[in-house]
Amino acid sequence: MCYPGYAAASGSEKIASLPHRRFSGNPPPSAMHERPFVENLLKITLRHAQRAGARRVLALNLVIGQMSSIVDDSVQFYWDLLSRGTIAEGAHLNFRRLPAVYRCLDCGHRYPLDGQHLACPRCGSVRVQLIQGDEFRLESIDIEETDRGAPSSGALPPDTPSSAFLSPP
Repeated sequence: MCYPGYAAASGSEKIASLPHRRFSGNPPPSAMHERPFVENLLKITLRHAQRAGARRVLALNLVIGQMSSIVDDSVQFYWDLLSRGTIAEGAHLNFRRLPAVYRCLDCGHRYPLDGQHLACPRCGSVRVQLIQGDEFRLESIDIEETDRGAPSSGALPPDTPSSAFLSPP
């Protein structure tokens, strides 16, 4: 079953490009802030998997904005650690990164961050607002259902708030 729709707030500082790596043992101290987010992500996942009658969670599809301070490898490290012994153990985490997009408050122009200049490329104003790129949300969950044993996907139940934040409890 596929559950889209979780949005989350996060920081607005740029993430440095990190080489793809796996942590062995403990994550670096800079990765410690992901733990509360992953704890909440696991709670949300288990709650919806239980409601859907899941035998196990197969995958989570996460959306992470370019300007969020979330590091994929840290999320994976804590997911592997915290999901042990649950039906979510071994679930594959799929990360989709969204680019930063700004809107000029003076002329209304929308533009992507070019990596060097924050000012509006149309009018030069620095009165800008980030409109995309600080997200950290659970877009969907893929499960194996207990009654059929086959993977399935579908929409979140109508009573699920689309603004359920993955922020720490």
